[in-house]
Amino acid sequence: MILEPSIDKLQSKINSKYTLVTLAARRARQIQDTKVHQIENPKAATFVGVALEEILEEKLSIEPGSEGLED
Repeated sequence: MILEPSIDKLQSKINSKYTLVTLAARRARQIQDTKVHQIENPKAATFVGVALEEILEEKLSIEPGSEGLED
């Protein structure tokens, strides 16, 4: 089973795997709560997948130096 988007493509947008996972998890919870996402016709069947697609399409990002992702 191959997962899309690939980790290599995602890491071209966000360098740190830890930051990528944390950002995707937080965004997935937001999507689950609000049922609102930033991309048209997501391919993913899960909230985490949709969040990862948003990151890949640069609809979701972090500011440099904010790797702590404070609440």
